Amino acid sequence: MGPRAVERLIATYRDAENRETRVAVLRALEGLADRRTVVVARDALKDREEIAAAGAAVLQSLLDSRQEQVAAEALDALIDAALSRSASRATRLAACQALDGVPADVRSRVIAALQSDPDPDIRSRSTPSADLSSDLVWREIADWKLPGDPSVLRRAIAARATTAPLTKLQKLVDALRTREATVSDPLARIEWQLVRGTLHQALARRGSRVALYDLRESLASADSALPVSFLAAIHELGDRSCLEPLALAYTRVDDAWWRQQIASAFRTIVKREKLTKRHVVLRRVAKRWPNAAAELTTGSQT
Repeated sequence: MGPRAVERLIATYRDAENRETRVAVLRALEGLADRRTVVVARDALKDREEIAAAGAAVLQSLLDSRQEQVAAEALDALIDAALSRSASRATRLAACQALDGVPADVRSRVIAALQSDPDPDIRSRSTPSADLSSDLVWREIADWKLPGDPSVLRRAIAARATTAPLTKLQKLVDALRTREATVSDPLARIEWQLVRGTLHQALARRGSRVALYDLRESLASADSALPVSFLAAIHELGDRSCLEPLALAYTRVDDAWWRQQIASAFRTIVKREKLTKRHVVLRRVAKRWPNAAAELTTGSQT
């Protein structure tokens, strides 16, 4: 629904009494980057730890808004949260991390203000070398320059993926897949594939399906077992559109462990989507791969 969903999502957030619903709404709003989300995201910064972190991510997604007033409001809210000594430590750290991508002159002022903070964890964010390598890598990524060493990128993803804009992570998935295709050394290609799997897991932890298409395509084209991180993400996020790629992957790779993991993911999705064997997707699977379908649907609904 895109922008049409914003008002309903905001209303749902305000009516929600449990943490899970509020976090889910904020994650949906983050992907929309709509100016109307500023107020609710600012309010989220005053809430419990996970809600505050999700609110900081929404504000971060607005920092690149074409509307200068919206970007300025998001920036002010994050700076206020980062510097507020009355806010919780978790909220302040989430705000600091969300500010990592802002221009150097703005960030330098925040760093200077944090140098005298009584909280050692907050004060550590003012150390010039704090997360320096990850910061540099992330700034390079913003210019679509991947590092030569995949392990460096994996560390950067671990440090930044929890609050980085979802659109940036989605584009990074595409960039990683392109890099994999250009690497001739099989071992190096696996290293880059592991990075992409790590990124998919990070997206799954945030409940985001922005790169689900890449998981489907990776399964459909796999001629060997993929890293377990890919299937972990499918387990978490997969929907009925993943069932045919899973069935195809099951038939293409003759590996007992891989088939077991594929079958587990397949059955998890069928159960989550409440599908019966009469559903059109399962009928297509049964028609194209009858033997595999019989094995994959064992234990699922009939």
